Amino acid sequence: MIGKLLRRRPKKLKVDDFVYDWKMLQQHCRTRKTWPQAIHEADALIEKALKGRRYKGKTTGERLVAAQHELTDNEAVWFAHKFASKIDGEDVRKLKKQDVLQALNGFRQALRDLGALPS
Repeated sequence: MIGKLLRRRPKKLKVDDFVYDWKMLQQHCRTRKTWPQAIHEADALIEKALKGRRYKGKTTGERLVAAQHELTDNEAVWFAHKFASKIDGEDVRKLKKQDVLQALNGFRQALRDLGALPS
């Protein structure tokens, strides 16, 4: 019984690792050509944080649903996650700077909410 309770307890994340990864990801924001890479890396960071916090689910979407009570802006992170899926194979010239910024802000807030980035 106690073992079950301990396993379900959210695990603390290594914030330094996430801060480093986030800084590296931000370097991809300098040019339009690498915006998709920044978005995909941010989506991968969310997945890593959700798995690290032991949220159940087979996909990132399922884990986001499980974590929704901890996220302060559920709509923003869902926009970001859907945007990451949508830009696969899309011409980078069609990407809007505002959408990229909105997605990255959604990812950043979710990472803060999950304890992966400092507030």
